[in-house]
Amino acid sequence: MTYKDRQGNLIEQTTGQDRFLHNLYTRKAGRIVIKVMTRPFLSKIAGFYLSRSISKIHIKRFVKKQKINMDDYMPQKYTSYNDFFTRPIKPERRPVDMNTNVLISPADGKVTVYKIGENTPFEIKNSRYTVESILRDKELAAKYTGGWCVVVRLSVDNYHRYCYIDDGIVVGNRYIKGILHTVNPIATAIADVYKENSREYTVIQTKNFGTVTQIEVGATMVGRIVNYPVTGPVTKGQEKGKFEFGGSTVVLLLQQDAAAISDDIIQNTLEGHETLVKMGENIGTKII
Repeated sequence: MTYKDRQGNLIEQTTGQDRFLHNLYTRKAGRIVIKVMTRPFLSKIAGFYLSRSISKIHIKRFVKKQKINMDDYMPQKYTSYNDFFTRPIKPERRPVDMNTNVLISPADGKVTVYKIGENTPFEIKNSRYTVESILRDKELAAKYTGGWCVVVRLSVDNYHRYCYIDDGIVVGNRYIKGILHTVNPIATAIADVYKENSREYTVIQTKNFGTVTQIEVGATMVGRIVNYPVTGPVTKGQEKGKFEFGGSTVVLLLQQDAAAISDDIIQNTLEGHETLVKMGENIGTKII
């Protein structure tokens, strides 16, 4: 797979995980296994184990394999693997651009963006979706016609906490029960992951970007999406929640003329590349 950083450098990387998932999703025997792996009960079992003290034995190997710089994170003793996986980062390692005209990324990850047409499908790594199918709410989906869909895909080496992208008021929350595919592009090319996966979304009346819907999508072996219960006011950069173990995705839905997405991200998406971003980083600007 290929990514670009914000300096325009092309990064080509195919991991062992990528190869494993390709075999799993493209072969008949693998698809039989997927039917079991994507059931929520299996992720619950995995989540139970990864929240137990014995799971700490996996931490050292993971840090070494993924080349995690632990100096970026708050020093602490971890009680379980999930405690480590959701570790808080030092604030100075994820500065939030507080310029009110700047749209920030809600999470670390690899971002792609798509223009939302009226009742027309858009693509996320070769799979076709509509806003209505993601939200299961026709009236809410209609608010975003002509706007942008921003997809931030997290892999296991990313920081797995995410934030609000602007000051505002939370006006609604919804949980949609589903199954748990991986969000790796290898899977999204074959299964309608964003229609099928368990997800939660929050509707926020923001100060600078209109009505924004932020969606957290679970993935294979994610113990759970942990959104902190909030009603009423929220602030830009405020932590919204965290994903337990697994790769996951955060999706932003923006209304027409709410924001201009950064040119490099748009161009990279058109060329078939994801763009590497960090939480709090500038990914667009307010249309004044």
